[in-house]
Amino acid sequence: GSFLLALKQGPVMSFFSFGQSAEIDIFLKDAETRKKAEHKTEDGKRDKYFLLYDGETVSGKVNVTLKNPGKRLEHQGIKMEFIGQIELYYDRGNHHEFVSLVKDLARPGELTQSQTFDFEFTHVEKPYESYTGQNVKLRYFLRATVSRRLNDISKEIDIVVHTLSTYPELNSSIKMEVGIEDCLHIEFEYNKSKYHLKDVIVGKIYFLLVRLKIRHMEIDIIKRETTGTGPNVYHENDTIAKYEIMDGAPVRGESIPIRLFLAGYEMTPTMRDINKKYSVRYYLNLVLIDEEERRYFKQQEITLWRKGDIVKKSMSHQAAIASQRFEGSSSAEKALAQAQAKEQEQ
Repeated sequence: GSFLLALKQGPVMSFFSFGQSAEIDIFLKDAETRKKAEHKTEDGKRDKYFLLYDGETVSGKVNVTLKNPGKRLEHQGIKMEFIGQIELYYDRGNHHEFVSLVKDLARPGELTQSQTFDFEFTHVEKPYESYTGQNVKLRYFLRATVSRRLNDISKEIDIVVHTLSTYPELNSSIKMEVGIEDCLHIEFEYNKSKYHLKDVIVGKIYFLLVRLKIRHMEIDIIKRETTGTGPNVYHENDTIAKYEIMDGAPVRGESIPIRLFLAGYEMTPTMRDINKKYSVRYYLNLVLIDEEERRYFKQQEITLWRKGDIVKKSMSHQAAIASQRFEGSSSAEKALAQAQAKEQEQ
């Protein structure tokens, strides 16, 4: 395996021209200080990649190093590309590019010595989050190419894009009654319908009627990846988390609290109909198992979103207050809210 890997990562070897060959290296600007993010590759390994956001400029340098000093390298031009593409695994080799930018770094000619070229793609749109799934992959990469008559020399580096969201305006709680007539009647409530990736799901389950012998009860978080369209739709369901609510039989009138911390699980934001190619959705699944091993469940979709780590300095005062309200209000605001509530009562 390692031999292949070395070939893949190294420069593209030139088997045709016995004369000159070159090695390409790509360096992002601010590489030392730039944030990196862990991202899963197709083989399930986790690697660290440079992290970029929508609208951010992508710039840096390309080094073209000649293998044999003193010999010229003829070329048909040198270019740099920034590409965002989606690949569906059942349609291998067919890449759907949704971002494709090209910058020419050098016109056709020859290199007499190793050379460094600057590149810059300003305020690049990166509309979707990087994603490696069961049946689909969305990736962004930079590719530098020295074009030649017989064989191009090229180098790619992957980058990871995260999409950040702001607090949802509407975030109602989820409340639901479920039951089997005359056997079981429960009510469950989750505090929100939209959660950020490091959030806590707080809820409670209330037993109104229990005539079934319930042996076990849990909440699962299910990730559902949907790819393809029409007759070729594939659903891939994955249980991300199992949270045991209780072991043993509940009694009527009992209320059971739930606290499920999301930060410990590997999840992405909810992705809806990305470039008309795929969706990733998350569901809370309440599961009850009775003594006869019958399973009863109720599924409810939740929306996951990625919260920015950094609060922008230019953030408006109102936005700051709004975020504080979510994070835990200041005492001054609490007092204000109480005063307002009193006014309304009167």
